[in-house]
Amino acid sequence: MHIPVLLKEVIENFTLKEGDTVIDATINTGGHAKEFCKLIGEKGTLIGIDLDQDALDEASKILENEKCKKVLERNNFRNLDEVLKKENIEKVDAVLLDLGFSSDQMDESGRGFSFQRNEPLLMTLKKNPTEEDLTAKEIVNNWEEENIADVIYGYGEEKFSRQIARKIVEMRKEKPFETTQDLVGAIEKAVPNWYKHKKIHFATKTFQALRITVNDEIKALKEGLVKGIEALNEDGRMAVISFHSIEDRAVKQFFNSKKQDGVGKVITKKPITPSAEEVKDNPRSRSAKLRVFQKN
Repeated sequence: MHIPVLLKEVIENFTLKEGDTVIDATINTGGHAKEFCKLIGEKGTLIGIDLDQDALDEASKILENEKCKKVLERNNFRNLDEVLKKENIEKVDAVLLDLGFSSDQMDESGRGFSFQRNEPLLMTLKKNPTEEDLTAKEIVNNWEEENIADVIYGYGEEKFSRQIARKIVEMRKEKPFETTQDLVGAIEKAVPNWYKHKKIHFATKTFQALRITVNDEIKALKEGLVKGIEALNEDGRMAVISFHSIEDRAVKQFFNSKKQDGVGKVITKKPITPSAEEVKDNPRSRSAKLRVFQKN
């Protein structure tokens, strides 16, 4: 089961009360949402959004006995305004964006998110992608070398992006990339030996970059931030949990710009990070950063 990250810290910063309306814009399997429901009670409304239908199905089971009104929608959080309009909800009291991927998505989806498993090289959050949907396989087999390198550097901050892109293009001439292990093999051949023995696996940054590109995650985040702030009531709060520096930088810049525009205030002067105890219990939480904004 997916363990909600920074749960106590999110609850403390939201100060939810009975009757509130809250959006969990990346509900995943419902870990944060379950606690929200307890606080907002029967008169409160929880709107849960996720692109992954499996995650929504799991969240529905976990929230089954909670008494708050529940609205679960399969959508991208960049469209949260459409979800609210459909439900005739004008404003909300809190918005959470948890940008992490669940253990299930990483390990059980069969869509190639993890370099530790041999799966089709898809990396899309869509359960049944069509031919029109972008996949990691499409990128590594068909994109220009320069574009592949730019993506790996820009979204993975990978210092060996050029070498990795060159090796991908060289190897795809012999045989198209089909699986995650095909790609790991190319990365392994492209990077120096010392790089293969670092604490972080040598394929981590490339996989992150491809996943972000396939799911258009940074543009979606920027749109979701804008729409989330717009949806808030006066004194409403938005919390964002990010897991790498590119996301965190985008959130920090957005919150600061809104503060300068007089829209509200940044509650977290520095990002809140997990306690040593939480990291011990859930090692995947180690890179999480929580930032909170309050609307005027």
